Amino acid sequence: MTWTVAPEPYDSPVAAALWRAYYTEVSDRWYLLREGRPTDPAELEREIAAQSGADLAPPRGRLLVARYAGEPVGTAGVRLLDGTRAELTRVFLRPGSRGRGGAALLVGAAEDAARDLGATRIVLDTRGDLVEARALYTRLGYAETEPHNDDPYAEHWFSKPLDRPA
Repeated sequence: MTWTVAPEPYDSPVAAALWRAYYTEVSDRWYLLREGRPTDPAELEREIAAQSGADLAPPRGRLLVARYAGEPVGTAGVRLLDGTRAELTRVFLRPGSRGRGGAALLVGAAEDAARDLGATRIVLDTRGDLVEARALYTRLGYAETEPHNDDPYAEHWFSKPLDRPA
């Protein structure tokens, strides 16, 4: 089985399905940990609709979709924050495709997209309960930093210089 990663329009049906899967998982994790229940369906629909992903469209952003054996199983997005920094966001693989090397491939492709947008540094935020994500970013050379945003759900911020490939 093989992986591919390619740009995808943020508003495509594939992107929408993966956004729904991503948001459902991270939202349910948050509510289950803090309140012992999954996300209220009405709230889930409001939040999914409120986060269109338009900031991941060219020319200042990119949404990437990972496919495993041709099936769309994951996403990563980058958006320029300023002239030198890009933010990594929406990094997600469906549970059944994890543990096969796709996450590192997806993040690497997102770093390449950030370079193509002109960024020399990439930043991200994540939550404390997303321990797998924090371990991945550390393994891929990201260092924990001071906050770069005021996202109310962010608990950890990471940064990595984007060296130009030789």
